Parts: sequence; C-alpha cells; structure tokens
Amino acid sequence: METPQDEGVTRLIADQKNHAVVSTLNEDGSIHNAVVWVNLEGGKVAINSAVGRRWPTNLTRDPRVTVTVYDEANPYEYVSVRGTATSSIDGADAHIDRLAKKFRDLDSYPYRGPGEQRISFFVEPTKIVYRGPS
Repeated sequence: METPQDEGVTRLIADQKNHAVVSTLNEDGSIHNAVVWVNLEGGKVAINSAVGRRWPTNLTRDPRVTVTVYDEANPYEYVSVRGTATSSIDGADAHIDRLAKKFRDLDSYPYRGPGEQRISFFVEPTKIVYRGPS
C-alpha cells in the first residue's frame, strides 16, 4: 500500500493545486460526493469545511471516507485514499487559511459566513491506491 509520503501521492495532494472529491455516507446509506480543497497535515490527508454542512455531518456520524485526488492536467493520474477521519475544530481556521493560500494565493479564507465554525478532518488510511501518469 502506498503512503501519503510516497512521491506521486505527495505531489498530487500537497505539491499541486489539485482538488479532491470526498465521498461520505448519508444516513440512508447513499453516497454523498463533494469537491473540496485538500492538503497534507502531519502526514495525513486533510480536508476542511464548516460545521453543519452535509459531508462534515456525515463524517461526524460515520467516519468512513474516501478522498480521491486526480491531476487536473492529466486525470488518469490519481490517488484514492480510503480510511477513517478524525475531526478537530482546534486549528481549523488556520487550516482553511493555508488551503486558501495554496488554492487561491490568499492569506486568509474569504468565504467565511457569519458565525461559521470551521472543522478539519484528517484521514487515517486503510487503503491508498496511486495510479501514475499514463
């Protein structure tokens, strides 16, 4: 199994501005997909959202998740990380600011809503699949 530290995985997730598709389970068992910003934090795949939105609510209830990141210049190169997510509100505002810097070259996240509470999720992988460039 690949790890988040493997060269191709790190390049797709940490080094490039590739978006991720996060897949969670709704209460009825159906799959919910959302496109999100992604990076590596402490060697783990990290994603961020606002408390109360659909996919964070799903992960709080059921921590099973798949995060897929593909090279936006070559979508046949991708990494899919399946695992369980742990959440933290502590540091989540700083995390979204780092993501805003990576994806928008902004020092702080400009889309915060009034009273919005940010939450970060960190994926402990059970399976990582990387497909190199073709």
